[in-house]
Amino acid sequence: MMSMQGRGHKNVPIFIPHMGCPHCCVFCDQRTISGHTTFEVEAVEAQIEAALRTIPQGYKNEIAYFGGSFTAIGRSLMIRLLDVAERFVREGRVSGIRFSTRPDAVGEDVLDLLSSYTVSAIELGLQSMDDEVLLRCKRGHTAKQAEDACRRIVARGYPLVGQMMLGLPGSTSESERNTAERICALGASAARVYPTVVFEATALAVMMRNGQYVPLSLEEAVERAADVSEIFLNHGVEILRVGLCASEGLSSEAAIGGAYHPAMGELAYGALFYRRMSALLETSGQEWAGKTPAFLVPRGKISQAIGQHRANVERLKDTFGLSCVKVYESDSLEGTQVLLKDEQ
Repeated sequence: MMSMQGRGHKNVPIFIPHMGCPHCCVFCDQRTISGHTTFEVEAVEAQIEAALRTIPQGYKNEIAYFGGSFTAIGRSLMIRLLDVAERFVREGRVSGIRFSTRPDAVGEDVLDLLSSYTVSAIELGLQSMDDEVLLRCKRGHTAKQAEDACRRIVARGYPLVGQMMLGLPGSTSESERNTAERICALGASAARVYPTVVFEATALAVMMRNGQYVPLSLEEAVERAADVSEIFLNHGVEILRVGLCASEGLSSEAAIGGAYHPAMGELAYGALFYRRMSALLETSGQEWAGKTPAFLVPRGKISQAIGQHRANVERLKDTFGLSCVKVYESDSLEGTQVLLKDEQ
């Protein structure tokens, strides 16, 4: 998985699997995705304590309620969970509270309630901004409702994280790029990108077996993840994750279809680097056959630039007839920037 969060940031995740959600989307099996099948509110404080003991000093910690639709759960339970988290904030042990929820569960009344707590980010499961895709997925809300929710959150001053999915029923690469553009335009500060994975206990599994749904191949998912990641990066929107998080409850065995890979983010960023390196060679005005181009990439990005199993290097050599490809780190570059020089 690829996380673009700062090195000094750590989430303390508390999973509330499928709690609060009034719908059952065709792709949803939160118990498998999160690796958690039960939830005991009495155990939350102990879970936070245990997680904090594993985090070294100096990190910015946030308690994160993930897995369900946090603002749609029973109001008394939501307040209880917020109160627990807020105690850790007051004690200076965490910096804030973040959670994931649905676009149709963040009305003004909910935002009024949240104003009494140290909410550091609201993550919206938008999935798509295409009404046809939302309808086929049985999301239970429209793109207009999603846009309104984004605007309300941003207007209140909360950092907005837009979560989107790739390869949903009815989705296309064009509609996914449009979703990414809309998330940026609506003021998101960060995003998560999830290629669709098919799990056994879902309507999507039935659709796949009946031939009503064809999941993306890994290669297609990587390219489409690179497409939307490029949009987010170009708009200065931080990418928190590409691909589902590996856990004890989520593995290649749990996924029966779709593009699940434990290093999906690395593959997507590798595709982005290949595009940039290839474009530099194509537009350089030079004949590269038999030569050795050298690329400069940001520190820590060499593995992404050369690709898994040196796939990018070998592809560049084959495409441009290169004798060799060299990649160096540069402290002056950031993100997915690449510079090119001729070493021969």
